[in-house]
Amino acid sequence: MTHAAVLDRHRWRMSLEARILVVATAALLALGLATLYSASAYVAMNAGRPSWHFLYRQLTGVAAGVVMFAIAAKVDADRWRRLAWPLMGAVIVGLLLTVLPFTKGIAPPINGSRRFLLGGSLQPSEFAKLAVVTWTAMLIVKKGGEPGLRRLSKGLAPFGIIFGILFGLVALEPDMSVGLFYAIVMGAMLFVAGARIGHFVFLGALGLPVLWMFIGRFEYIVRRLQGFAGGADPAQAVNHQLQQSLIAVGSGGLFGVGFGQGRQQFGFLPLPYNDFIGGNIGEEWGFLGMAILILLYALWTWLGFRIAKQARTPFLELVAVGLTVTMAVTAYLHIGVVIGLLPTTGLTLPFVSYGRSNIVLSLLMTGILVNIGSVRERVVGAHATDPTLADR
Repeated sequence: MTHAAVLDRHRWRMSLEARILVVATAALLALGLATLYSASAYVAMNAGRPSWHFLYRQLTGVAAGVVMFAIAAKVDADRWRRLAWPLMGAVIVGLLLTVLPFTKGIAPPINGSRRFLLGGSLQPSEFAKLAVVTWTAMLIVKKGGEPGLRRLSKGLAPFGIIFGILFGLVALEPDMSVGLFYAIVMGAMLFVAGARIGHFVFLGALGLPVLWMFIGRFEYIVRRLQGFAGGADPAQAVNHQLQQSLIAVGSGGLFGVGFGQGRQQFGFLPLPYNDFIGGNIGEEWGFLGMAILILLYALWTWLGFRIAKQARTPFLELVAVGLTVTMAVTAYLHIGVVIGLLPTTGLTLPFVSYGRSNIVLSLLMTGILVNIGSVRERVVGAHATDPTLADR
């Protein structure tokens, strides 16, 4: 092998959108770690642990997520097309392990639900988000895009079967909000690919009785919806989280009470470092902090769609759309909940809320999006690049 051959290699060059996406992600991550420490320090000490307990655990997730981000950013994202079925199969098995009666040893109930494996270290329903995106994109492309989606039986039926399996499993955990989230992401991708609106209406009409049946089985969902419809009445116990979140956001005013000076994390607001961490941001950073947070997610979303528009293949375009919708919908649903615009859902705030599965998945999805927004080029010398050999 000649010396020139050794220097002949490939590399990925990030587009401007991908570079800005990395910066926006780093900003969200920094804000998230600072907020997490402030929101969780008292909870940790009250449990007899060091104030940095939750921050340390989150940092281990960040470390693993950064490794996954680096790998995903440097591996051709088209490979996820071949991994779509294995990934979907793995998450279905993982979800089964969380709900089967004889698997309580590895999936014990936590806060009244069975959503985690290995003592809370792994949440299959989180990684199912990536499986939904890659599998849906793969099957849309396999069907030939819009022409293959025009018929209900052969077009949308396979998507409905897989969604039904996923929804049924997460509903048994129970976690209805993430099941509906899968529907939003899959529906958005199918709509972008050219599925008929009439088919969505028809399937929605068929699914409403089933959805109502599931909702009726879980009293906590009914109480949440009734509490939301009745307003944030502190006399209703179901409204406690919402009431305290509104107090937190309202007391923050324009500039907030200051980092670490919030009062809601002292036992008033349940799960201030997870499901309602947005309330902590509103209290300590005020309207300005919430506005910056919203703008950062808006920038992330805009960049994601820009990358999708410039994607190398139809599969990658759909994956980019799915990943962007996943991040944007999760973020804005969480913000909508903490300011009282939506009923309590339990969805976390990407890059900010506590949860190692969530942070690893968020960074992995960002890495995939960065790769989609990159150009593969061949380096023909120690420092030289031949642009004519770049393949998109």
